[in-house]
Order: sequence, then C-alpha cells, then structure tokens
Amino acid sequence: MPQYTLVVKIGTSSLTRADTGKLALATIGRLVETLCQLQQLGHRVILVSSGAVGVGCARLGITQRPKTMALKQAVAAVGQGRLIRIYDDFFTALTQPIAQVLLTRSDLAQRSRYVNSYRTFRQLMKLGVIPIVNENDTVATDELKFGDNDTLSALVASLVAADYLFLLTDVDQLYSADPRQNPLAQPISRVRQIDQLEAEVGAAGSSWGTGGMSTKIEAARIAIAAGTHTVITQGQTPENILKVLQGEPIGTLFEAQASKSTARKRWIAGSIVPAGRIYLDAGAAAAIRTAGKSLLPAGITEVEGEFASQDAVLLCDRSGQEIARGLVNYSDSELRKICGHRSADIAGLLGYAGAETVVHRDNLVLAP
Repeated sequence: MPQYTLVVKIGTSSLTRADTGKLALATIGRLVETLCQLQQLGHRVILVSSGAVGVGCARLGITQRPKTMALKQAVAAVGQGRLIRIYDDFFTALTQPIAQVLLTRSDLAQRSRYVNSYRTFRQLMKLGVIPIVNENDTVATDELKFGDNDTLSALVASLVAADYLFLLTDVDQLYSADPRQNPLAQPISRVRQIDQLEAEVGAAGSSWGTGGMSTKIEAARIAIAAGTHTVITQGQTPENILKVLQGEPIGTLFEAQASKSTARKRWIAGSIVPAGRIYLDAGAAAAIRTAGKSLLPAGITEVEGEFASQDAVLLCDRSGQEIARGLVNYSDSELRKICGHRSADIAGLLGYAGAETVVHRDNLVLAP
C-alpha cells in the first residue's frame, strides 16, 4: 500500500454519547487504535478533534451548549486540557507520541505564520508524532474563527498537502436527503464533480456540535481544490479508514482535482480572508477564467471594500459570481483612481509608477 499523508477529523457527535453527552470511550479507543495502525503502516497522520466544549460542559455540569462567546471560550479552556489528557492516556497505552496544536484563523491567514505552521506539522510527522488539532477557542474571535472543525480540517489538509481527508460523522455516508427523515433518500458513494452534486443537506449539526452535512461538503470543496481526496464516513467505526485506503467503497468519496496546486496558491485559495471585491467586465473575466491572465486595471468596473496592497480580494464577474481570488497590488483608494484605465496611465493617475498588474497571475487562484 502506498504511504499517504492523512487528516482525520472526528466530530462531537461521534465522540460523545447521544443519551448522556459524555465521551464515548469505546469509540475513542477504536479511533486511537486505528490511527496507531495507520502510523505503523508508514502513513503520516493528523487528527482534528472536536469535543472540547462538550467535555468542558460535562466537567462544569452545564447541560446546554453555551450561546455567548465568553462562556464558550471559558468552557473550551476547561475541556481542552481534559480532552487532550484522555487522548494522551489512550495513545500512551500504545506507545504513540502525540502533540497538541491549537490554531486560529489568523495562524493560517498570515503568510509567515502559515509557513511556520507548515514547518511545525512537517517536523512533528517526521518525528513520528501524531498532531491533535483543534481551534484555539479560548482566544479566537468571531472574525478569525474557522466556524467549525470541518473547515479547520480541510484547511489543515490543504496546508500539509494531504492525500486524504476523512470526515468522521454520525452517518455512514452522504445521502440525497436526510435518511433519518426521508425514507427515499439515496446513498451517494462517489462525487466526481462537486458542483453537480444533488443532495438536500441541513445546516445544523448535533445539539453539541457546530457542523452539519453542509459544512462537510464545503470542507470537501476546499480539500479537493487543494488536491486532497475527501471521504465522509461513520465515526463509530473508524477502522473503516483502513478499508477505504485498501479500495473498499465505504462512505462517500469526493475525488480530488487532478493536479495539486503550489503551497502558495493553496494558501491563497483556502486560508486567507478576503478584504474586498473587485468587479470585472466580461473581457477581463474571460481572460482570467479561460486564459489564465493577470488582472489589469482596464478590466475593472467597480471596487468594493477597504483593503491595502497585498491584501486578499475576490474577483467577481458583473453578476457578483466569484471567479477567482488573489493578492492585490494596490489599495482600494488607489484602485478606484486607476480602474478602467490602461496600465500605461497608472503613473499619471497616481503620481508614481506602480505595478502593471492589479493582481498578477502568480498570486491568483481560480474559484473551483
């Protein structure tokens, strides 16, 4: 079997018992045993684990998921230490070293911290350590939150150029509708074109989790664009990961795009938070979408938002549909002065010579 880099995400609904809200220790045991087996087979494994808020609530006797940010962060601080201790006890029994990695969105949005995060993961995997990742809920703000661990796991998979992302959840695979409510729901085993996927999915997860099936599909979209195969499968039987890698048709497989993009383009595509929008005329949109050209000021019709040079922006057609995103060479105020003009006119309009391109093709990524 080839040796792969694997990111495995397990949700709160799989880690806890539905009747009590307490940790499902049998499931955790099977998960740990499976990850150790994968490690022994030569695969490089990263675990993205939910559950800190749920564990914290159980420790403090709180019976409902916190609604306010302050309470959620406090409860997460209580739960995170207990959760990692439980993992450490299980992994230590199998002599497998682990590391705790807590991330916020800004850790991946800033290029220098993104690169440093990558080096840390690479070094941990080289040492044979399994990193256990969670969002740093204690310090994250609304503006810099991943929102759910499905998104976090997809961005981690993109960061390390993983071969597979496994999203372990409380259903065995993706269905055309919710099988718990619609007996006519049909299983979906393989997705080759995610934009052609026909499935009715709800936004909500379990009462203790934050991600439903819709967030898993969005996570798959991020991961496959980065060249990572994504599998949705049952969290209570984590040993199925081994079977999937051996070719068994278990769960739902989202096929990755054929070619992997560079690390810089994966960062632009998935990790940075756009600060504004640039609207393009039909000619500029076609040049970017089909010919892979850089964006010139002549093709810009409108500028939206406030941003500085080297911030990330969305490039949209006239209807507002995103066609690409990239790093801009001008601030929004500069861009408003030169939009619609030729590159040769930039010096006269701004009073100094700037870049010929607004977004260079090396800093531009097409929307999936």
